[in-house]
Amino acid sequence: MPKITYIDSAGAARTVDGVVGATVMETAIKNDVPGIEAECGGACACATCHVYVDEAWREKTGEPTPMEEDMLDFGYDVRPNSRLSCQIKVTEEIDGLVVRTPERQA
Repeated sequence: MPKITYIDSAGAARTVDGVVGATVMETAIKNDVPGIEAECGGACACATCHVYVDEAWREKTGEPTPMEEDMLDFGYDVRPNSRLSCQIKVTEEIDGLVVRTPERQA
């Protein structure tokens, strides 16, 4: 199982097991990770699962799609490494992924 580390805005880290085929958002919700609200349930219709992808992982997680970029316009403190965690699929290739949650969700 790929491991994903979520770091909150205060610096507290939580590493959980992901399931291949799920999303980084679904993994966070299943494991009660704070800072991921996911109000739309993963439909890419809000920005409440916004995360910052650690620079070492940006290439493996890819760039946001145009639809995701539109939703990120509603995010809080959007940065070049911002992604919606509902749009990042868990794969074996992202074992060890590190994401940070913003101070608050939009």
